[in-house]
Amino acid sequence: MSAPAAALTVPRGTATADEQRRADQRRMKLVATSLIALAAVVYIVAARWERSGGPEWVGYLAAAAEAGMIGGLADWFAVTALFRHPMRLPIPHTAIIPRKKDQLGDSLSTLVGDNFLQESSVRGRIEAVHISPRLGTWLSEPENASRVSDEIAAWARGGLRVLGDRDVRATVEFAVMRKLATMDVSQPLGRVLAQVVADGAHHGLVDVIVDRTWLWLRDNKQTVMRTVAGQAPGWSPRFVDDLVAERIYGEIMRVATEVRDEPNHEIRGTVDRLLANLAEDLQVDLSTIHRVERARDDLLTHPEARGLLDYLWTSAQDSLAEMVTDPESGLRRQLTDQLGRLGQSLQHDPDLAAKVDRWVADAVVHVVTSYRDDVTGVISDTVRAWDAEETSSRIELHVGRDLQFIRINGFVVGALVGVVIHGLTQAFL
Repeated sequence: MSAPAAALTVPRGTATADEQRRADQRRMKLVATSLIALAAVVYIVAARWERSGGPEWVGYLAAAAEAGMIGGLADWFAVTALFRHPMRLPIPHTAIIPRKKDQLGDSLSTLVGDNFLQESSVRGRIEAVHISPRLGTWLSEPENASRVSDEIAAWARGGLRVLGDRDVRATVEFAVMRKLATMDVSQPLGRVLAQVVADGAHHGLVDVIVDRTWLWLRDNKQTVMRTVAGQAPGWSPRFVDDLVAERIYGEIMRVATEVRDEPNHEIRGTVDRLLANLAEDLQVDLSTIHRVERARDDLLTHPEARGLLDYLWTSAQDSLAEMVTDPESGLRRQLTDQLGRLGQSLQHDPDLAAKVDRWVADAVVHVVTSYRDDVTGVISDTVRAWDAEETSSRIELHVGRDLQFIRINGFVVGALVGVVIHGLTQAFL
């Protein structure tokens, strides 16, 4: 694996910090190495002095220096063996991190999955945070509620742009048309019509139809009379036909006027009964249901139906885009107000706060448990893709300064142990 292809990526912002770490690491290495060198000089001087008849304490000094060198060198070997082969010698069980990089990545992913991405750990952590009160306090600030409203509007605009794409719109239209083609429209249409008739909500439409009928009859007297006269037998005199047509037209106008002016007219009641019967037939009469299905199919296959759907789609999209884009629109103001009220409720309604906390915990736990293997897999794959030498260098850079204290501690502990052993030797041997 080539280093350029798999080396760790170092953000620019960490360059200065890395330079500082390298400087600290070099300084600590110099200190640790200098202690060993100093111990070597002290040992040589003390050993010669002791052999030439020096005082008794010189032996302790020589023992401390000797043991300090041994401890310092042993810990140098141990620290170095983590990252590379000491003195470039292929000694077994050295250069542990470069050799075991992939296993370390797998172990790290297992550690994260088993200890940090378990349901109990995630749920406990979320419950300890108490999200609802904090969120409520934050949303209660008008500027924060407005900020969230702006973000929601931005997401909505992005979604509308996607839905406005020609291919997406064509796909959605096809899905809608296919769904409508298989949908049972008779049953819901019958239930709606029955409720409308029961509530009298159709009376306004009946008023419009009756009024428009009366106006047409008033403005088209000659058309009505010609139609009536045209149905008379051929032997009937013309003036008789005209008189009959005039009389029939007058009766029609009289009935139309009565229906228009009397809300409780018998004909209006007949219309109510006809609509109620139709509502029932739409739900139970197979003949009526089949006729409605045929009418639905004819309507959906008509070229104008797709044009109507496209018009409704475009109009709805344009209206929504205008409402979410304008910060002063009623929709945006209502959204901001509702967010502020939600913040107040989260602070003062314990039941709502507990419910929101539970929803958040359930959502996070669902994501964690569903995608835990994917997350841990990313850790393993990422570490596996790193270059071994570069990985070792980066880890050493981050912890190397502290590891040099191990060498110093080894030197100090070794020196103390050397003094103790030398003292015990002098006392008992």
